[in-house]
Amino acid sequence: MIDRTHCEALDARDPLRSVRTRFDLPPNTVYLDGNSLGALPTRTAARMQQVIGEEWGQALIRAWNQHDWINLPQRVGGKLARLLGAATDDVIIADSTSVNIFKLLAGALALPDVAHRRVILAERGNFPSDLYIAEGINAMLNGKYTLKLVEADRIAEALDANVAAAIITQVDYCSGRLHDMARLNVLAAKAGTRIVWDLSHSAGAIPLELHNDGAELALGCGYKYLNGGPGAPAFLYLAKHLQDKFQNPLSGWFGHRAPFEFASTYLPAKGVAKLLCGTPSVLATAALECGIDTFDGVSMAQVREKSLALTDLFRELVARECDGFNLRCITPTAAEERGSQLAFQHANAYQIMQALIDRNVIGDFRQPDLLRFGFTPLYLGFADCWKAVATLREVMRSGAWQAEKYLQRNRVT
Repeated sequence: MIDRTHCEALDARDPLRSVRTRFDLPPNTVYLDGNSLGALPTRTAARMQQVIGEEWGQALIRAWNQHDWINLPQRVGGKLARLLGAATDDVIIADSTSVNIFKLLAGALALPDVAHRRVILAERGNFPSDLYIAEGINAMLNGKYTLKLVEADRIAEALDANVAAAIITQVDYCSGRLHDMARLNVLAAKAGTRIVWDLSHSAGAIPLELHNDGAELALGCGYKYLNGGPGAPAFLYLAKHLQDKFQNPLSGWFGHRAPFEFASTYLPAKGVAKLLCGTPSVLATAALECGIDTFDGVSMAQVREKSLALTDLFRELVARECDGFNLRCITPTAAEERGSQLAFQHANAYQIMQALIDRNVIGDFRQPDLLRFGFTPLYLGFADCWKAVATLREVMRSGAWQAEKYLQRNRVT
């Protein structure tokens, strides 16, 4: 019988239990939205004060050399590489997810071996920004490509010799469905197609093996499971065999081979550094480093094992405790097909989520009818799941979600 005592016993023997102390979480709060914005690491505030007060405040412009700000994107990218299954010199921190989608997708389309093709492939339910960027690139190129949108289960068969590049999100932001990266990379290689992987809901949540799984181009954000803070910079991965021939379409000065020579013509940097563009945000990248450091000494296999256990427990508890309330889980049941989140359909999902948030159980809502819960194993416990479902049951049984105040929608949902 799964009860609160059982959940507390699971927490007591959780090998990741002590990692929770690396985060500054509000008391009496169950945070199930780390797939939108990760929790605050305890080291971040002090590190920000150090960068602001000591490095910027005292060293001023000298900090670029004295505190090695100049190499911050490479150094933090190298730390992140361990979580991505990549070499340290294949990953760099830069810009936003949307900007990086533009870089990698536009650059992939310009590679000579796909220049004759005229299809960009994407999943129909892909995150809107991914699709918007693809549309924008095509418009910029006078509509020379067809943007082909297919359902998630049709991606594999759509990777054919007509596709120049595909933009695929490994874990769907709504359903939590997980694509088999290794399999799709094999199929893409056979078809001669370049895949740009969006890892925004993967990095820090599931074990990744970009090199071993044959990934060539990938990006993701730093503010979800990597706990880098709101608007944290994103990251890019470029496989070594592409680094010499890949051209960054945003040829900004920090991607120049010698930016402080101030040459009037562009000469790209060697390796993944060519994917830099403008001056990096030192404060934001330093904060992201604190988020990545929360994974020190943590095995991603342990993270994945706990993630699956948490989501299995939550799903089972909702099915038992909230039976009869028309909550339908749309996230795949099979472990190999889901990321670290669960999504439940309900006609009144927005109001229900607002009622939960008012009771310090924080998830989020996604159009048109989804309650979405993200599970971050570094700071979420099994008893947290018990409390969250008990609160959900109370909200549904009491009809508290029907309060008039929950009909007014916030700009951020």
